[in-house]
Amino acid sequence: MNSSEQLANRFREVILNGTWIANTNWQMQLTDVTIQQAITKIDSFNTIAALTFHIDYYIAGMLQVFDGGTLDIKDKYSFDISPLSSESDWQNLKQKLFSDSEKFASHVEKMSPEKLATHFVDEKYGSYARNIDAMIEHAYYHLGQIALLKKMVLEK
Repeated sequence: MNSSEQLANRFREVILNGTWIANTNWQMQLTDVTIQQAITKIDSFNTIAALTFHIDYYIAGMLQVFDGGTLDIKDKYSFDISPLSSESDWQNLKQKLFSDSEKFASHVEKMSPEKLATHFVDEKYGSYARNIDAMIEHAYYHLGQIALLKKMVLEK
């Protein structure tokens, strides 16, 4: 298995179908979460819905670059989730995360070693490989928050 396939598999593990590192993944954690649970605010923490939007915001932003577009995402907008008003809104947000994640992984597994080593948009951002690794780490970081928030919401 080459490095791009390994990166794609690691990304799929954290979002879609793996349990190797965390014994869970985003899809497992979010499957049974209702809209009420997703939007429940616990103290000053982000909601489950906000974190779901946040991680997809970055995945979608990188996907745009993978598709030949520009890098338009900004940290200051990464939690600007529109209010969810129905279960359908929540299901659509989750589905967007999972769909974008599969597209992301598909792009990654097709990248050549040369592409992985090139600068991601600008030299200051490092290589494609570094940014993909960062996305995996970012997803694990927030997966831990999701797991804790879910427990807290269910206890409330």
